[in-house]
Amino acid sequence: MIKRFLLVLTLILAAAPAFAVNPDEMLADPALEARARTLSAELRCMVCQNQSIDDSNADLARDLRLLVRERITDGDSDDEVLNYIVSRYGEFVLLKPRFSLRTLLLWGAPVLLILAGGASLIVFARRRAGKPTGSKLTAEEQARLEELLDPTQRL
Repeated sequence: MIKRFLLVLTLILAAAPAFAVNPDEMLADPALEARARTLSAELRCMVCQNQSIDDSNADLARDLRLLVRERITDGDSDDEVLNYIVSRYGEFVLLKPRFSLRTLLLWGAPVLLILAGGASLIVFARRRAGKPTGSKLTAEEQARLEELLDPTQRL
């Protein structure tokens, strides 16, 4: 039973993502290293596209991790580090883009699409409700219907 548990635990741990930060990149001060890890988790690897530089093994991600640590040890604040990297690589380097006039469409598009979809559903439903369904009855069918619905003939 214990062997099975250890086997399963080993398989689970083996499948966990490997962190790309190498020991030679880490800062000696744990507080500064924590800041560096937080910042590098917010930055996109330009090679991997949807992976943070903290998780990427690409050479560019390593260079960016070192740059973040260098800027932190130089005394820059978190915002100054992010602004420096954004000035070099553009807004795309941020995994969560900042809200600005440039990104207004990016942030507003989901809301606009939901509103447009709801409005089109309402318009479609109203148009459909106003249209009659089926075709008109022929003279014979209308006479037969009146005959069936006439209460005086049932008595």
